[in-house]
Amino acid sequence: MDVGPHDKRVPPRVPVSPPLKVHLASASSRRTAWLESYIEAHYEEGIVEFSAAPLLTEEELVESGISVKAQVEQTLAAKVEAAKIEFTLASLAGSETPEFILVADTLVEDPDDSLISLGQPSDRASAGAMLLRLQGRRHLVWSGSALLQLADAASESSSEDEAGSAIESRPVWQVESMVEVATVEINELSVAELADLLDSDSWVGKAGAYDIAGAMGEHGRVVAGDEVCVLGLAPTVIARFGEAIDGKV
Repeated sequence: MDVGPHDKRVPPRVPVSPPLKVHLASASSRRTAWLESYIEAHYEEGIVEFSAAPLLTEEELVESGISVKAQVEQTLAAKVEAAKIEFTLASLAGSETPEFILVADTLVEDPDDSLISLGQPSDRASAGAMLLRLQGRRHLVWSGSALLQLADAASESSSEDEAGSAIESRPVWQVESMVEVATVEINELSVAELADLLDSDSWVGKAGAYDIAGAMGEHGRVVAGDEVCVLGLAPTVIARFGEAIDGKV
């Protein structure tokens, strides 16, 4: 599946008025950059209005003793519910509601234990420990994404007062989600290479302490699956996202 930001789909030629609002509910700079590039490559200016910001809801700890895939599924489901609540409240407060919301979660699976995940390192020392575990080996990267699509106005939920008049209207979301996997291989790292990776700060905010599209690109490669999965997005959901936008323009 080719869902790279510069694949060969032909962008629509007619601008949308008003533009379709797309929001990425994530703090990931890599996901944001990838989606910005994807939208720029596929749609002319004025068709899509893109924004990105993390959810306000604090991420919950996942239960222990389950597979890394299940951990991603659990976290993704919680993020979907948080996004529904946050954007419903914003809508009731009078804020504009985006037509599309994307949420995502990514974890690296420990190469020695399928029940242990490597998330974002808390500091340089933990980043170094993760890189030492991953060097010279292959490991799995699990990414889950969900597309929340605003339903038509006729489908919106509303309540009525005693006279039967509508007093509020809440957005209704259609949700499509998927968790997918890719395999990454990282070379054995010399002391100097490890130091350079840590000095680059490319590990900050990255699951597994590396950025395959950044500094780690010189030392690692995707050997199975789609690179966008390693960058933090499920390729099937991104393909569906493109189809959904195309259906609106």
